[in-house]
Amino acid sequence: MSTDISPDWFTEPDRDRPPLALIAGPTASGKSDCAVALAQAIEATGRRAVVINADSAQVYADLAVLSARPSEDDMGGIDHRLYGAWDGAVACSAADWANAAKQEIAAIHADGGVPVLVGGTGLYIRTLLDGIAPVPPIEEAIRAQVRRLPVAEAYAALQAEDPDRAARLAPADTTRVARALEVVRSTGRTLADWQADTQGGVAQAVTVRAAILLPEREWLYARCNARFAQMLESGAIPEVARLLERQLDPDLPVMRAIGVPEIAALLRGEVSEGEALARGTQATRNYAKRQFTWLRHQPPTEWPRLAFDASTATTIKATLLRCFGLT
Repeated sequence: MSTDISPDWFTEPDRDRPPLALIAGPTASGKSDCAVALAQAIEATGRRAVVINADSAQVYADLAVLSARPSEDDMGGIDHRLYGAWDGAVACSAADWANAAKQEIAAIHADGGVPVLVGGTGLYIRTLLDGIAPVPPIEEAIRAQVRRLPVAEAYAALQAEDPDRAARLAPADTTRVARALEVVRSTGRTLADWQADTQGGVAQAVTVRAAILLPEREWLYARCNARFAQMLESGAIPEVARLLERQLDPDLPVMRAIGVPEIAALLRGEVSEGEALARGTQATRNYAKRQFTWLRHQPPTEWPRLAFDASTATTIKATLLRCFGLT
């Protein structure tokens, strides 16, 4: 994968490997604004740019407020794709999103444009670029059996049947523990074995230019707190009320998105608004911390990491544009 930044990375790309810009960062880091600034700078050169969402909450039509989906004003005149593209009743897997993103990228390239991918969902980004393991469908009887197990029993079973995976997971991570256990029981191969055989990635077919935003933790956490409080004031509560009215499967991703369980508890009278706020801000900070850790260590080391704090946050857009050779 080519990652060296140069001023002609999008004006004179390899004909067989058209350009793909990528801005990644944790929630509340300002990456959406940076993506618009980058797209506007590209368009100022005379070439079209389109922002493509790579955030697993912003794909759902039901979560405009809680996902901080960009408004029309936020989009700054730039075309945005894959925002609110899935109904909450339909789970959007990493493979589903990657397939849709590949179609959008191909269409943008066909029009001579530059796709600007932006998000913080590492699994989405990795699946698009590197492909996904061709794990066959899990036998329903095995899935049902595994999902009925208390998480402590499932984790103990995983320690015996796939100890390497168990060592990498938190014992209380119900979803990931169950997934790893059902894969090894249904296929006879561990999840790591399958993941070593990925297929369908676009990394070798495009020229990737990437930057990762890594803000100072205290600045980021303060932004997380302020963002969730603003969401409560800006329509998050009626948004969740409408979602609950649909009586969707509680295991669907849209029902487990940050803020939904906390506000649902408020609407059921189980917690006060203050407690819902405290739980929601804590969940947001926890998520930002996980994203920060993944983005710091998992992407290619050649991708620039742009560190900043409260004193330099106002100049991060200019720093990013220099990183992409656009100033």
